[in-house]
Amino acid sequence: MVYGKQQWKAWLYLLPALILLAVFTVWPIINTLRMAFLNDYGLMSELGGVKFDIGIENFLKVMQYSKFKNCLLNTMLLTVLTVPISTFLALLISVCLNSIKFLNRFLQTVYFLPYVTNSIAIGMVFAAMFNIVGNIVNPDLSNPSNIIVTKGIINNLIEFFGGKPIVWLNAGSTYAANIAVMVTYIVWNALPFKILVLLGGLQSVNKQYYDAAKIDGTSKARIFGRITVPLLSPMIAYVVITGFIGGFKEYSSIVGVFGESMGPVGDDGRLNTIVGFIYKALESDSQGRASAAALILFVIIFVVTMINLYVSKKRVHY
Repeated sequence: MVYGKQQWKAWLYLLPALILLAVFTVWPIINTLRMAFLNDYGLMSELGGVKFDIGIENFLKVMQYSKFKNCLLNTMLLTVLTVPISTFLALLISVCLNSIKFLNRFLQTVYFLPYVTNSIAIGMVFAAMFNIVGNIVNPDLSNPSNIIVTKGIINNLIEFFGGKPIVWLNAGSTYAANIAVMVTYIVWNALPFKILVLLGGLQSVNKQYYDAAKIDGTSKARIFGRITVPLLSPMIAYVVITGFIGGFKEYSSIVGVFGESMGPVGDDGRLNTIVGFIYKALESDSQGRASAAALILFVIIFVVTMINLYVSKKRVHY
């Protein structure tokens, strides 16, 4: 009875948070659903008094748009490539960090730095590493010696080991080279969070399992496969699921490397993703198509997450 009398205080304390949640989370979701099912919806048109019919025309236009298939392919490819690679590398690095006592804290801080660094700034650094830039010494272009080409640290390393420079990002670069750069960047940027989660899990593992394995003379590879991985399976499942969700929302990393063109010069939009498609639609006052694309992305993420959860129930050991 006393609890019932004091309940209004709890709701009063929660009211500011509930208002913010309703305004910035609940209403945008409801509005997105509304706009997605209004044919050819545009905000400026609505403000001008235009009435829209209810239907699925926005979804049909999104699916029929030729570049949307390219956006979907890029998103799927980047996700499928980066999530397994980053998870495996994070697991190996976490095991190594956990076994190193000297400078352990310092190394953890170094590996965590990319997580707190602006992704656009990191992308610009990666662009400089892979880019090929020509600096003209004087206007006399008839003399090739007047042009100094900066090939970037990656191509300099390739040349140092006897290879030929590769056009990674510039005009004339191949799709495979562009994807290779983005996979390298996304994996590097995704490692800190995964290392943090997996390292925390490793430090909570009961040491008796490892002591018993050492007494039995078990090899390190077998210890890794039979003890470390099963005991870390809940954390691995978590970073895999969040990795897939983050991979399907990839956008800022590509902008950081290629800029708003989302591709090399002469082939704008080559590496555009679903999120990039949504932003482009918003810029062109096509909020209906943007909302439809957002719902399609939500369905894809939901299905992939459900599959991951289903697999996790069979593979994860709690």
